[in-house]
Amino acid sequence: MNFGELTGIKLIGVLALAVVIGSAGLYYTVFKSQRDENAAAQQKLQAKMRENAELEAYRPKLADIDRQLLNLKQQLDIERKIVPDEKEVDNFMRMVSAEARKAGIEIRRYTAKPVAARDFYTEVPFEVELDGPYYSVLGFFDRVGKLERIVNVNSLLVASTRKTADAKAKHAYQYAPNESVVATCLTTTYFSHDMDPTAGAAGKPGQPAKR
Repeated sequence: MNFGELTGIKLIGVLALAVVIGSAGLYYTVFKSQRDENAAAQQKLQAKMRENAELEAYRPKLADIDRQLLNLKQQLDIERKIVPDEKEVDNFMRMVSAEARKAGIEIRRYTAKPVAARDFYTEVPFEVELDGPYYSVLGFFDRVGKLERIVNVNSLLVASTRKTADAKAKHAYQYAPNESVVATCLTTTYFSHDMDPTAGAAGKPGQPAKR
């Protein structure tokens, strides 16, 4: 087309048509694509805002949940002191020996007895032989009874230092002048564990665990 042959009005019309065609091309290639992206982003934003609004309703409950979790953790810590979840035999013996020193008595021996596995805990018994002044021995058992950790004392035998065989003591020692009694007893501590369905007879009450 020779633009020089067009009159002024026709030339303006042609230019206007060209502008319309160019604008339409830009709309469908650039502007519409950008508008579609903006619309998709707006939908995502609205969905996220709705999600945040739903979660906002739980905000007042978070403090209660945190307090409940803290209480559960504290209870678990207390239970682990009462019934530890591992065989801390050395710590148990050190704990009992420490109470003996505080009470002013002597522990002569620990003799391990067969371990018994229950459904959720294990019994670990020791025969203990001790001696000391009568009231000091009583004080020792009182201290053991007040420990955070569960320790049961059974089969207690008490005799004078002159007749140690009456308490089934294994040996006689050079006792101090103020020591008047000898005692043997069975101390039992406990360790928690998960129930093992494959444990068989070892997991039944009254059956010793395999060593």
